[in-house]
Amino acid sequence: MEIVGGFMVMMAILGFFLTVIWFIIPFVVFAVKGKVERSLVLLESIDRRLALLEAQRAREDRTAVHEVSAALPGTPPAAAPQPENGG
Repeated sequence: MEIVGGFMVMMAILGFFLTVIWFIIPFVVFAVKGKVERSLVLLESIDRRLALLEAQRAREDRTAVHEVSAALPGTPPAAAPQPENGG
């Protein structure tokens, strides 16, 4: 009978630990969920800022190419349409 009693004590202790874990897990999950949502908002704002910087850099590169091509003698501006040789 001592074996059954010892087994029941071990099961009671194990059940107590599982109950504690069962009550703690929802708080852990919701805490992680909040951190992930904050990280997502931060990542989206970084992505928007990066897109603006890329667009600004592309505009600057295009204007620099136009300025360089305009400064070279004998080269037509990049934005000017080329005349057609058709008749």
